[in-house]
Amino acid sequence: MIRTQTSSPFLPAEGIHNLRDYGGYEAADGSRIKKGLLYRSGQHRDASPADLDAIQALDIRTIIDLRGESERDKFPCKRHAEFDAEVLAYEGETSNSPPHEGGGGKVVMTPEKARERMIAVYTRMPVNPAMIEMFSRYFEALAERDGGSLVHCFAGKDRTGIAAALLMHALGAHHDDIVAEFLLTNDAPDPSILERQSLPRMEAVYGTIGPEALRNLMGVHEDYIATYWTEVTRDHGSVDNYLSQTLGVDEARKVRLRERLLT
Repeated sequence: MIRTQTSSPFLPAEGIHNLRDYGGYEAADGSRIKKGLLYRSGQHRDASPADLDAIQALDIRTIIDLRGESERDKFPCKRHAEFDAEVLAYEGETSNSPPHEGGGGKVVMTPEKARERMIAVYTRMPVNPAMIEMFSRYFEALAERDGGSLVHCFAGKDRTGIAAALLMHALGAHHDDIVAEFLLTNDAPDPSILERQSLPRMEAVYGTIGPEALRNLMGVHEDYIATYWTEVTRDHGSVDNYLSQTLGVDEARKVRLRERLLT
């Protein structure tokens, strides 16, 4: 049985796609992941003044920006005048041109090709050195830093979705809840925010993209996260081994994370 939240996790936003709290789920030993500490979203380039006020009010002390240098240069995040959180980011590129950003070469973007391109993103991600470093820093920050955190990438669905999923696993959430939280991206209240940011760039490369192909590129599917889980399990035996051996999330760090993030 899927044990989900009882209220909407989405926060109102005018220019930030998929802004939500990913706490509230059942975790280890009958506890729950705390609400009001863990947030995720797409980039903040188009954040409105009201969005910035809302983010500031959340008392977020750490932002984990999973985008690479070129993404940050092209799409700098707007910040509140009193913004004082620490931003963790990678000095280099974190992704090899994800399809939803218009990368991967000029093709006729059929629904099948769109899904194939997205599966390739999730196949590469577990062994991407930049993502390994950023996921490791994400876990370290959540274990050691006080206050709320926000993790985001460009679209807030792929790199960000896996970050949230791995944390939920480390906290002992049921896998059905991990998948359900991942799929909530498809319920984001205003997908036009992401379309405005991505669609002109994608269509400049791919030409006109039909509705089903667009959903595959801008949304998520269960087989996306299943691909990541399968790759990790095949290479490491289990997700827990991957967390420990590759991301530095050993039993001591799991205990620390659970002490800080469970209630």
